[in-house]
Amino acid sequence: MWEIYQHRRVEKQLRKLPAELLKRYQKWKDILSISGPSGLRSIRGFNDEPLSGAWQGYRSSRLNQQYRVIYKIEQQRLVVAVVEVTPRDYRRK
Repeated sequence: MWEIYQHRRVEKQLRKLPAELLKRYQKWKDILSISGPSGLRSIRGFNDEPLSGAWQGYRSSRLNQQYRVIYKIEQQRLVVAVVEVTPRDYRRK
């Protein structure tokens, strides 16, 4: 089992999401907690991919055409840290 930690600002971002996206995010978390990143990569709809540039070392999964989940994997402890749920704005803050 993978542990999923959310950054404190993610809770605020989730409150602004439509209900459909919130359900999709919950499904994303369920898949990730059971099968890990390899489970996400096997489902084409999430389009899980590594990021580059300022986001080097992070990954992105698609919730829908506009929204993405940006997260980082810590292999040593089987931990996934969700950094942002964002509408395609990859600028570092």
